[in-house]
Amino acid sequence: MTELKKVRVGVVGVGALGQWHAKNYAALPGAELAGVYDIDAGRASEIAMRYNTRTFASIEELAEAVDAASVVVPPSKHFYAAGILLERGAHVLVEKPITESTREAEDLVGLADRTGRILQVGHVERFNPVLAYLESILTKPRFIEAHRLAPYPPPRPGAAPRGTEVSVVLDLMIHDLEIILHLVNSELVHLHAVGVPVLSASEDIANARLSFANGCVANVTASRISPEALRKIRIFQEDAYISLDYRAQSGEIYRKAGARIEKQAVPIEKDEPLLRELSSFVECVREREAPRVGGRQAVNALKLAVQIVQKIREGGP
Repeated sequence: MTELKKVRVGVVGVGALGQWHAKNYAALPGAELAGVYDIDAGRASEIAMRYNTRTFASIEELAEAVDAASVVVPPSKHFYAAGILLERGAHVLVEKPITESTREAEDLVGLADRTGRILQVGHVERFNPVLAYLESILTKPRFIEAHRLAPYPPPRPGAAPRGTEVSVVLDLMIHDLEIILHLVNSELVHLHAVGVPVLSASEDIANARLSFANGCVANVTASRISPEALRKIRIFQEDAYISLDYRAQSGEIYRKAGARIEKQAVPIEKDEPLLRELSSFVECVREREAPRVGGRQAVNALKLAVQIVQKIREGGP
């Protein structure tokens, strides 16, 4: 049997999250970690040595040596970095949010279409085994409640704490927004949102209530000033109430049984979502298949996130 040729992959940005992209690519049987680039050359060298690869002096240089690459830099640099890679023929996985603005997002999707390259966006929760289970039993959701809470990020020398460059809506809530749009698959007809900054210049805690044309309602809360981390989703549908924990990769389902309600633990086979996401990206590149979360889905999630931020700052109902 002929062994499949490995996909040459690179990582642009090897900070707090990018280092894990490098680690997972180095471990994937179908991938070859061809190199890394970071604006901090010392950091790039450190990660390259750790995973037995090389550094590149620029994104352009990396682009010429890979088939595909992850872009794991601040959102303000997503369009610039991903654009260079796409223009030079590389397939791209860019972390979420896809870009800092909806205009840049549309332009990046257009560039991927024109170059015929795959553009995947790092909505990693879509690769959580919890969601795979939910999709297998979902019928017609009537009410969805999502909570995504995290402690405030630690300080960084010469930079804002990671993620606080943008509103918590764009940093954390956007994961749940993309999932809800995927699950409900209906037009948004009403939006109410509130939020406040606490430790950073933009919203650190936010809540949005979304009403859809098919009757489903979603209540979404995100905070980066919580004493404890929490990532949960609860779904009410006609035949069941489902409560799932993304972090623990566990949950329960409640169903009516005659005059009683029965509770059952759900059968979820635990796995590492980021490894699954990167493995899927490599396979999409190899087979030229559409990614699970492509540019268009990410643009829709970003548009909704921006709409929520605007509604918060308007201060209206």
